Amino acid sequence: MKREATALKSALAEVERQHLRRRRHTVEAFPVEGNRAEVVVQGRRLVDFCSNDYLGLARHPKIVSAMCEAAAVYGCGSGAAHLVTGHGVEHHALEEELAEFTGRERALLFSTGYMANLATICTLAERGEVVLLDRLNHASLIDGALLSGARFSRYAHGDGSAAERALIEHKDEVSVLATDGVFSMDGDLARLPSLARTCARKKTWLVVDDAHGIGVVGARGRGTLEHYDMGSDEVPVLVGTLGKALGTFGAFVAGSKDLIELLLQKGRTYIYTTALPQPVAAATRAALKLVDEETWRRERVLKLTERFRAAAKQHNLPLAHSETPIQPVILGTPEAALSAQKALFEAGFWVVAIRPPTVPAGSARLRITLSAAHTEDQVDSLVETLARIHK
Repeated sequence: MKREATALKSALAEVERQHLRRRRHTVEAFPVEGNRAEVVVQGRRLVDFCSNDYLGLARHPKIVSAMCEAAAVYGCGSGAAHLVTGHGVEHHALEEELAEFTGRERALLFSTGYMANLATICTLAERGEVVLLDRLNHASLIDGALLSGARFSRYAHGDGSAAERALIEHKDEVSVLATDGVFSMDGDLARLPSLARTCARKKTWLVVDDAHGIGVVGARGRGTLEHYDMGSDEVPVLVGTLGKALGTFGAFVAGSKDLIELLLQKGRTYIYTTALPQPVAAATRAALKLVDEETWRRERVLKLTERFRAAAKQHNLPLAHSETPIQPVILGTPEAALSAQKALFEAGFWVVAIRPPTVPAGSARLRITLSAAHTEDQVDSLVETLARIHK
């Protein structure tokens, strides 16, 4: 792109013309009483239906206390990368607990899920090889494939047969097949059993980013792999996040001892990044305990999801096929999605329109997410408002 100011203005004008310009909205306050799923934006108190805080843990008093107590001991920042002086006792303990939580030999902390995916794919794929991706994978998996220097190919979303055909087409060149566990914009689950069988036959690494499954999906909240009753033999590389259902911040990769050691040695986004603060690690340890102790949270968010879907279907709302707390309402055009967002704001709901390139052209939507912190009345009121807007 040319550097002239006119070129920048022209580029921004084109984004605006297509109704694709992104705008940040400052959240002014988080009302904490009762741990309700509410935010304050532009001076208005709104019910938040677009957060990834699925279990309602982000403001849990035990997690807040764990963070504050650790900050009093360790300070607010880690001060360096893990391999310098940034790796502390809370980090070490959390990695051990994440390994146990996921049933893996070892886990490695990352500052973000994006960085975890970059490190994983760049470590396992080399130039001249091929990385195979689901067409609706998260951008971090796509960028990991690009940065690895390998070529990458994409198969039709959720189509295990298409993935198998792609593996056969590329013969022995495919080193990594990477997929979301729960797809972040659609809420559906990857067909992991089919992918695992194909990868095992072709001796290909299967990488599953279960950012939206950990804590929510599965009988004990262990994620998409637990849902399918699959272990490390079928899925050798598991990526998870701490900033969604667990309510804190950061991410991890879990797998065999040798896999984690190789990531520690070669993962550039691990080696050259300041470690996340120890108070965050301490808070996450508290969150892991709550996932097991307060199982009602997972049960509640799934019941609210069923309630939302049943009511939405009665009103013929254009839902995507999803049984998870991610419930997309497909509206088609960016204009329609933005108009619906504005109408919901006026009605007291905070739901952000999702537009291309985050989702494919023609599938702009409202990405509604349910939380254990919501009430039945809030869910019912949202559906009634959506029905009026849709009509």
